[in-house]
Amino acid sequence: MNIKNPILPGFNPDPSIIRVGDDYYIAVSTFEWFPGVQIHHSKDLVNWRLLTRPLNRTSQLNMAGNPNSCGVWAPCLSYDNGTFYLIYTDVKTFRGEYKDAHNYMVTTDDITGDWSEPIYMNSSGFDPSLFHDDDGRKWFVNMVWDHRKGKHPFAGILLQEYSPEEKKLVGPIKNIFKGSKIGKVEAPHIYKHGGYYHLMTAEGGTVLRHAVTMARSKNIDGPYELDPKNPMLTSYDNPELELQRAGHASLVQTQKGDWYLAHLCGRRMPTRGRCPMGRETALQKVTWDEEGWLRLVDGSNEPKVEVEGPGLPEHKWEKEPARDDFDTDKLNINFQSLRVDISDQYSLTDRPGFLRLYGGESLSSHHKQTLLARRQQSFFYTAQAGVEFEPDTFQQMAGIVCMYDNLTFYNFHVTLDEELGKCLDLITCHEGAFDFPLQEKIPVSSEGQIHLRARVEYDKLRFSWSEDGKNWNEVGIDFDASTLSDEYGEGGGDAHFTGAFVGICCQDLSGRRQPADFDYFEYKEGREA
Repeated sequence: MNIKNPILPGFNPDPSIIRVGDDYYIAVSTFEWFPGVQIHHSKDLVNWRLLTRPLNRTSQLNMAGNPNSCGVWAPCLSYDNGTFYLIYTDVKTFRGEYKDAHNYMVTTDDITGDWSEPIYMNSSGFDPSLFHDDDGRKWFVNMVWDHRKGKHPFAGILLQEYSPEEKKLVGPIKNIFKGSKIGKVEAPHIYKHGGYYHLMTAEGGTVLRHAVTMARSKNIDGPYELDPKNPMLTSYDNPELELQRAGHASLVQTQKGDWYLAHLCGRRMPTRGRCPMGRETALQKVTWDEEGWLRLVDGSNEPKVEVEGPGLPEHKWEKEPARDDFDTDKLNINFQSLRVDISDQYSLTDRPGFLRLYGGESLSSHHKQTLLARRQQSFFYTAQAGVEFEPDTFQQMAGIVCMYDNLTFYNFHVTLDEELGKCLDLITCHEGAFDFPLQEKIPVSSEGQIHLRARVEYDKLRFSWSEDGKNWNEVGIDFDASTLSDEYGEGGGDAHFTGAFVGICCQDLSGRRQPADFDYFEYKEGREA
């Protein structure tokens, strides 16, 4: 049974993989999406499921006002003596010379249960990681950001000891590794093997030049010698590879002694070359060579789509239904909101069988939108929702949204026009530039349910609607779905780090919180969906 990459399709970057007994877990970044950090679970490294999001309280993570592509960067998941440790960054400032990057730690003895209140660690740079040495000491590493003129901002990897008794970092701070000639050193993880401390980092930036580099030392604080064959993983030299942007990795050993590398990657849309699903997670089988360096098993340094599996008993998870009829009092785990907890903005019990969204701030807000969305995980999908909504002003809107962030999105919604009455309208936004592409708003029945649909085929996005759920009417405009990608807009992948989402939303710019009742939401993948 082979592994087919990516194992975590859709926006799932910066994987941190561990094994606890027979269970494998991968934590990934969530940036401005709440709750923070996704943890996926597998028993065979082939079949994965989304298990939990641990940062689910405002006391653990409050991203209100955070800029786009900030928030939770590069979590590190680890386990020691019955306790799970999760290290994460909440980035508050990104563009410009400075990085306000605050690093925290939470713990638990039950990975699906409540996690602790956060312990503040430091703010010197992002991509923090915790290493548990076999002598019982714990070491914290993170990249350091240098804002000064004439200095390289990626200034190396800092090491400091963590004291569990004092619950803080203690002792001297040392820069143990300045990186290779590739540059932009980040994403440090330390592993102990063969008498060496192995320092795994990412370099080259998280776009096409991204790479995994290795260094090692007999002492944890260095000096570290660079792998003579670096980078040990990259897609940079082969633009024909299906998995591009390979880098930012972590390492795990199976029960049988095999080694696997989890790393981020990106799949280009063949029609436009962009990656609407953002940075995804893949696995590669690795080994230690005769000189003690980490290598892909085939001796190359290029990521593979199909990888030899670990030979563990197959463990498939129950397949999630494509349609959610909102018949339970628990929100579907695939849904996330932006920046903050919005549990007071929706209800599954106020009208049983419906998800009620109370109108909130605009889709441009950096604070509290009433929006629930899920990741796009295929180049082809159809999303559909049925909504009952009675707006009494043009400032009230409810519908479906295809979104990259609050500067780039498509919103097809029910609203009110003073002359037409209840109608459909469509708003597009590209890097903050708004448009209303419908020449005329579409009048609909004043009562009853309206069905809204979005269909994506590579870079084509089409909207349609129905008043009976059977007979569909096309909007008649092909929109560019490739704009919902890292590569679109100013700065491209160097400034955007998430991926395309699709979901439902409700805005009430009058402040009266007019509710919209969603009867169902459906997400189907494939050309024929």
